[in-house]
Amino acid sequence: MSTTQPIKEKEELHLFLDYYKTKQPSARNYALIVVGLNTALRISDILKLQWNDVYDFQRKQFRSHLTVSEQKTGKQNMIAMNKNVKTALASYKETRIIKEYDYIFTKNTDYSTPLNRTQAYRIIRHAAKETLDVENISCHSLRKTFGYHAWKQGTPPALLMDIYNHSSYAITKRYLGIGQDEKDDIFLTIEI
Repeated sequence: MSTTQPIKEKEELHLFLDYYKTKQPSARNYALIVVGLNTALRISDILKLQWNDVYDFQRKQFRSHLTVSEQKTGKQNMIAMNKNVKTALASYKETRIIKEYDYIFTKNTDYSTPLNRTQAYRIIRHAAKETLDVENISCHSLRKTFGYHAWKQGTPPALLMDIYNHSSYAITKRYLGIGQDEKDDIFLTIEI
């Protein structure tokens, strides 16, 4: 069995991210991928999100933070919603009439129940198949991709461990897919 991988190459990541925005437009699918890539949440937590979690209906604006009680760990997690998340959700919101306690990611024909993991997997796999050379992409790749790119941009490993609720750096390192290529890059760029 192969391990799910992060999307490491920026060019491929942009192609993957834009698939449901430009190639096969779907505001829901695009928002699902943007939320996954920018929040580091597990797909099970993303699919349980309701509009009230991300949108303040009294103030008629998106919230600055998303608070999630993680299904797997039971821990509370507060996540700042960046402009990419807000923009993708705003575009998606325009395609629907929403209520506070509606799930965000639902079938287009039934707003009362969230997409299931299999449906989310198909959405992500389809975009991956159309845009990537990498084979081992799944829903969890979105979470891993966030961490990989955060690490490459200088986020300290201890902070990523905290974001992921990992108990050791070894787990986080394996999770991010840090391998020989990344080690080689360091040896080839450091000149003393």
